[in-house]
Amino acid sequence: MAIGPRGPRSREERMTPATDTNTGAGPKVRLKTSAMIASIAAEGQRTKPAPFGNALAELAKDRPEIVGMTADLGKYTDLHVFAKACPDRYYQMGMAEQLLMGAAAGMAHEGFVPFATTYAVFASRRAYDFIHQTIAEENLNVKLACALPGLTSGYGPSHQAAEDLALFRAMPNMTVIDPCDALDIEQAVPAIASHQGPVYMRLLRGHVPLVLDEYDYRFELGKAKLLRDGADVLVISSGILTMRALEVARTLEADRIGVAVLHVPTIKPLDTETILREASRSGRMVVVAENHTVIGGLGEATAGVLLRSGVTPKFRQIGLPDEFLLAGALPTLHDRYGISAEAMARSIKGWL
Repeated sequence: MAIGPRGPRSREERMTPATDTNTGAGPKVRLKTSAMIASIAAEGQRTKPAPFGNALAELAKDRPEIVGMTADLGKYTDLHVFAKACPDRYYQMGMAEQLLMGAAAGMAHEGFVPFATTYAVFASRRAYDFIHQTIAEENLNVKLACALPGLTSGYGPSHQAAEDLALFRAMPNMTVIDPCDALDIEQAVPAIASHQGPVYMRLLRGHVPLVLDEYDYRFELGKAKLLRDGADVLVISSGILTMRALEVARTLEADRIGVAVLHVPTIKPLDTETILREASRSGRMVVVAENHTVIGGLGEATAGVLLRSGVTPKFRQIGLPDEFLLAGALPTLHDRYGISAEAMARSIKGWL
């Protein structure tokens, strides 16, 4: 661990904000960290603090086999809440994701249910082989909760997990979850703890938006949920793009465009029955929206389901491009890459 003027610094505190490459001509500007890891909540939007950490601490009261493990990122994955509630069941493994995954596998072998946290890039790239060989192949009861999924960091490719869903979808035995908001996370935690086998869950941290409580929503592992109906467009979405899709649906009502939103929090196993039922309704364009590269994620998984079943609506994808993404302020990047609510609305209107 590096030593700063006030003592040891965590890995995130040591990171230097990257240069904003989206400023165009003129001198390059050094961005404040807050602009690069800003909350995904819109101004004035309702939020809940640390839904993952609080849900896990609450669950652990009656589940003594649950342990929390991290790779020097307890504070930045909200696992510090669990650490405070259950200090004797909290393991700080240092900056070594491979060690974290191997130790989590060992804990699972001994009957514990480890929740291992790190950043999504470190789990999906740095520790992939350890997860594959020591956790997934053994079908062990390890739960991976990984922060900064997709484009939720402006630090550039080293911290933008644009391909994590594709990687973990391809791993046998692995269940893959992409929650939308604080409610989704709170309800997913006990569900994945009860599931036997490894789980990879994307993690939203800090003050997380709260939107799904307005839609009588309840998380069910392996189930997609139709949040609202509409006659013109069906948006099939996961993660924070479900939140954006709901914003788009309200915006396009003013143009008399009816947008249905089907939230798919479980990427694997995919709820093919619900997807086929909704996509088979005639007259609707199907748009898959995800905070992930268009390669190998929910979009291509959905396209495969539709084609194999002979269902062929007009089909479009909203997602991150197949390229290394720029560093910069998140609102700028989201609009540049087409995943802001405004950019999504423009795309959908242009396709109709």
